[in-house]
Amino acid sequence: MFSQAKQFISGAQILFVAFGALVLVPLLTGLNPAMALLGAGVGTLMFQLITKRQVPIFLGSSFAFIGPIIFAMQTWGQAATQFGLFFAGFMYFIIAGLIRWRGMGFIHKLLPPVVIGPVIMVIGLSVAVAASGMAMGQGGGKQLVPYGVSLLLATISLATTIIVSVFAGGMLRLVPILSGVVAGYIAAVFLGVVDLSGIANAPWFAMPHFVIPEVNWAAALFMLPVAIAPTIEHIGGVMALGKVTGKDYTVNPGLHRTLGGDGMGVCFAGLIGGPPITTYAEVTGALMITRNFNPVIMTYAAILAVILAFFGKFNAILVSIPMPVMGGIMVLLFGTIASIGLKTLIDSKVDLMLPRNLVIVSVVLTCGIGGLMVQVGNFNLVGVGLVSVLAIVLNLLLPNTPHEAVEPAVDL
Repeated sequence: MFSQAKQFISGAQILFVAFGALVLVPLLTGLNPAMALLGAGVGTLMFQLITKRQVPIFLGSSFAFIGPIIFAMQTWGQAATQFGLFFAGFMYFIIAGLIRWRGMGFIHKLLPPVVIGPVIMVIGLSVAVAASGMAMGQGGGKQLVPYGVSLLLATISLATTIIVSVFAGGMLRLVPILSGVVAGYIAAVFLGVVDLSGIANAPWFAMPHFVIPEVNWAAALFMLPVAIAPTIEHIGGVMALGKVTGKDYTVNPGLHRTLGGDGMGVCFAGLIGGPPITTYAEVTGALMITRNFNPVIMTYAAILAVILAFFGKFNAILVSIPMPVMGGIMVLLFGTIASIGLKTLIDSKVDLMLPRNLVIVSVVLTCGIGGLMVQVGNFNLVGVGLVSVLAIVLNLLLPNTPHEAVEPAVDL
């Protein structure tokens, strides 16, 4: 009994570590936070079922889909967006099948760092304008929260997140986003920005609102290539976890199973109206500190996430978080994502003096950040989805034979 209680506490601790990032995505994209909790909880349990509960992984909301979800919600509406997110899960099955068929060497050839790095940078930088707008209290071209108050709240949440991530130690260092949101929210309450009536009127128990997906192939084809970056992130996360636990999960249960489990979770989350889910580096960090590698703690974390999805007042608190508080977090978050893409290029020593590499990175960054759209009838390809396809095509078409390095044709 004592051992089970200890594992339950460890599971609660895992959910606490993942919580800030988990609910941040739906709050930024207009999806239901309760569905994010339900999707993460059930998705993690489905992952454990497929991997025979051998891998200590908790799956939470994926940041890679923030920009695409916002675009899809504005273009096709939530029901069609959900179908697109459901369809994105099939990319995991495709990559899993390729790995099972051809091995990891084929994936590295198809998706080398020169492809993945700039795509990850676009994921962060393409929504930088939205982050700054939210930090200033602006949305839809209107000033929704007074400018001075907005900057103050954004500064408090951003400063807290930075201080915790840089100077804190132990478990506290793993929850910078949650710390920033809590500090900003408390400040917002004192400044009278938070509407507490919604919390008071919310029931303690509430069934999450389900929206039936609407079949929309344009939304599906738009979302499918977006999933390429998270699938690669998943592979890296599983390998990093293996180094921490001393087990090779790429062999047992195998990457094809872990990707399949993640893909099933993405499909489920999309069907119920939650954001796609992915592996969390902060959870791996928590395992490094606690040294508790028993996958059963992820089962408890998943069950707790499902339970929280049905607490009405809890979800009312999440919805009441002011826009500038979230904007302050986004300023750091999206810049961090872009930095990870840059780090991918640096760690792999991608030579940007080689013409093919320079072309791939330049085209991806310009088209992704600039918002270039390819439109054929009702089908739109834009943002992360478009540049993912462009990067793969350019990498396959451009010769990989060594050429004399050249300086860029632009003087900076």
